[in-house]
Amino acid sequence: MSELAVRRLSALESTRLPAELARKAGFPGLEVWSVFVEQAGGLPVYRLAAEQGKNLEGWVSLAHVRHPVFGNYLTTAPFASYGGYAAANPAAGRALLAEANRLAGLLGAAYVLVRHEDGGESLPDGWAQLPGYATYRIQLRGPAEELLTAYSSDHRNHIRKSLRKGFSVRFGRDDVLDDAYEAIARSMHELGSPYHSRKYLRVMLERLGERLEFVVVYAPDGGLAGGGVLIHHEGTTNNLHANILRRYRPDYAGEFLYWAILEHCVEMGMQTFDLGRSLAGSGNEVFKMKWKPERLPLAYWCALQPGAALPELNQKNPKFQLAIALWKRLPRPLVRALGPSLIRGLA
Repeated sequence: MSELAVRRLSALESTRLPAELARKAGFPGLEVWSVFVEQAGGLPVYRLAAEQGKNLEGWVSLAHVRHPVFGNYLTTAPFASYGGYAAANPAAGRALLAEANRLAGLLGAAYVLVRHEDGGESLPDGWAQLPGYATYRIQLRGPAEELLTAYSSDHRNHIRKSLRKGFSVRFGRDDVLDDAYEAIARSMHELGSPYHSRKYLRVMLERLGERLEFVVVYAPDGGLAGGGVLIHHEGTTNNLHANILRRYRPDYAGEFLYWAILEHCVEMGMQTFDLGRSLAGSGNEVFKMKWKPERLPLAYWCALQPGAALPELNQKNPKFQLAIALWKRLPRPLVRALGPSLIRGLA
């Protein structure tokens, strides 16, 4: 039997992942996602394959971030929550992670971060687990109305109230891109977070095509109430972004948006709706758990180079709390100008 070997793929080399690896790697494992990251984010991407003879046994795609504020590091799933890494067996996984760590040293990166679904694997020697994140999946096995039976009476009432408020929803691509961007960018500013440029969403659409869909919620007066970005992959609809403007939250616009997405997923014949990641104990997690999803912890494995410290790139970091408070107070034109370059460092 031939030995397991890991090699770096060239920029021109194309490969197709076996079905199980494709499922584990998710949409961040797609070659078109790597192209998008390089084009829209300006980040070089390195793809490593673990092979045994002609068999592909593992895969990892790593973006190299070099940022004046957020540092120098390698990460899987750039601009997503998790994915871009999959191994058919422990030996392939260990070999890929060892090569990723070696690559970080060659590139002068302080650390490498591999973000993936926690499948119960043992933490590799020399790697640390960053705490706190999970994702939330709803299985779609029948009509959307059947999901209501699992919800609390309060949550059912909130959904029904939202449907009587006069909101409307549109799903689309080019036709709603500008509205989706505007709604998400405004909401992110309200939350104290930078957001990407409109061009970022346009390049994503150009690369992903029909895998990508925007959703926009409109208020009764026709104004923007919220928006989202959905990626359909391997029977799962992934919630990349979903935001509601603050003034519409008391009217349950968030419930309206998520219920509309669930109905849309069922109509499309999707098997799963992944609500996206949240920090444990956060308000976002509390909201998502109302929909009775399966809560899946995420494995955020980090390998440090000598002298480097564990990253704290989340809102629990006190430094981030101050930055969030300041960002909320900045005028919109300044936020729009500075946001894309800032968020590029948080890939």
